[in-house]
Amino acid sequence: MRNYIIIAVICLGIISCNKNKFSSTPLLKYKSANTEVLDRGQIISFKLSYTDAEGDLQDTIFVQKVEPTCAASGFTSRYPLPAFPATANSEGEITVSFGYNVDNFPLIKAPQCGRNDTCYFRFMLKDKAQHKSDTVNSGRIIIIK
Repeated sequence: MRNYIIIAVICLGIISCNKNKFSSTPLLKYKSANTEVLDRGQIISFKLSYTDAEGDLQDTIFVQKVEPTCAASGFTSRYPLPAFPATANSEGEITVSFGYNVDNFPLIKAPQCGRNDTCYFRFMLKDKAQHKSDTVNSGRIIIIK
């Protein structure tokens, strides 16, 4: 009887390790940001990873800046992505960058409530079949006024 329990536990471990990491709904994961404090003249870059079974991601990622105590500082936008090869079981990394008063980068909105922003960013992907990934959040980011 004891051997059956040990064999069952080992089989469950093997089955759970063999889960397919690709699904029809894109999977998005937040990895990191290059800074936690952003001052004028700096660039913030977020690293995300994704998987998609069909490899049919749209050409944009949805980005939202959330400042819970100052709604005027927030924004929602679509960030353009490079063309991805349409291959099955697609996976890779995405870097989303914003400039705080920096030319040639999408501009990040400056604090609007007379003080530094303590905010976070949300990201979401959608594929051509209209499947939406879960929304992932960055860590806390402080934007200096």
